[in-house]
Amino acid sequence: MTEFTAMVDRFRGYMPVVVDVETGGFNETTDALLQVAAVLLDIDAQGQFFCSETISCHITPFAGANLEPKSMEVNGIDVDHPFRLAVDEKLALPKIFKPVREALKHHGCNKAILVGHNAHFDLKFINAAAARSGIKRNPFHPFSTFDTVSLSGLVYGQTVLARSVRSAGMEWNTEEAHSAIYDAEMTAMLFCKIVNEVPFAGN
Repeated sequence: MTEFTAMVDRFRGYMPVVVDVETGGFNETTDALLQVAAVLLDIDAQGQFFCSETISCHITPFAGANLEPKSMEVNGIDVDHPFRLAVDEKLALPKIFKPVREALKHHGCNKAILVGHNAHFDLKFINAAAARSGIKRNPFHPFSTFDTVSLSGLVYGQTVLARSVRSAGMEWNTEEAHSAIYDAEMTAMLFCKIVNEVPFAGN
């Protein structure tokens, strides 16, 4: 097995970070961002990726944000729940971005690349919230992603997250699904398994 002792050697200076968001709809400009979870990954001396740390935050809908009833039914979020402890986007995103930037510095990588299941959906909500909040130091590449839908389709012939996870030999808890933390952590485990098991043809 080829050894990679540094994250920077694996993806041309990019550092994969697994992200899942829960939202009030599908439109990043009009619909609320309600929850973000990010899973930081690390790599061992044998080049094997593993989950390192999960950061998450509940978010207060921005002023005038739309909450589509069908989306709220799926995610099960009660935005007015007293124990939700949600914060404004301007406070939530720095909580996510800071450890990502610290990990970038630690690994010597140039930019984080968002990993997600239908990753473009998560990235567009992150980018829109960062723009609304006036945050200039977004650590994520503005448009490139690693999508576990495509990776799972290639390796397992599955595109639905639950089916992909099961095809990878892992268990899936339907009751915990559609929580940003659970979905992000399962996506991270799926990504690591695929990357670790598919032969790498790089230098």
